[in-house]
Amino acid sequence: MTSSMYKNLAKYYDLVYAGKDYRREAKEICRVILKYKRSKGNSLLEVACGTGRYLEHMRRDFSCMGLDLNEPMLRIARRRLPGIRLVRGNMTDFSLDKEFDVITCLFSSIGYLKTYDRLGRALRNFSKHLKTGGVVVIAPWLTRATYKVGTTHLSVYDGKDIKVARANISNARNGLSIMEMHYLVAEDNKGVKHFVSTEELGMFETARTLELMRKAGLDARFLKGAGSDKRGLFVGIKLRQDT
Repeated sequence: MTSSMYKNLAKYYDLVYAGKDYRREAKEICRVILKYKRSKGNSLLEVACGTGRYLEHMRRDFSCMGLDLNEPMLRIARRRLPGIRLVRGNMTDFSLDKEFDVITCLFSSIGYLKTYDRLGRALRNFSKHLKTGGVVVIAPWLTRATYKVGTTHLSVYDGKDIKVARANISNARNGLSIMEMHYLVAEDNKGVKHFVSTEELGMFETARTLELMRKAGLDARFLKGAGSDKRGLFVGIKLRQDT
């Protein structure tokens, strides 16, 4: 992931998504976890945890740990979540010293893997870090059928001392969704800055994703219409310890 949103713009990330109801979304994810988890513990790893907004709420029910590739996002998460272990790592090849009862990958972060090869590697790595009976919950990005090329998008944060506007048009190339995000950031006594951040996400088809989850040793299913954005949720239960 090379997007400047997660580097130069990390300090504005939570403002861009100020209207997102992380508390409600975390509660829904917790309900899914409790329905499908078969292991007896409560350890949870959030992969691609960003600034820790989901962990902020999930720590009430689970013993949490977070992992993200981008250090600027982790610095924000560490201030938000004192006492929670947060480490830098890539979802395809991270190697930790424990297995978990739950692994989550939320807010469509799975799309940043871009290719099915990398998706398969990540899913095998998730499975390797799960206990038998543990569960993985993945919130998907859009598929080719649901991604609408040429549509315009705008979000605005209107704070007291800072204003942030983000605009983009959805494009696609070689199976990737391409979104060139233009940010205008106005801060009191600091003027107006313009940033451009290009987001590229893989549009993974549901059937192929389920196939790769099963190859990784997960009893996989897709919960159609689940999740806050109604894009559904992938759920996989670890069957055994020989994957």
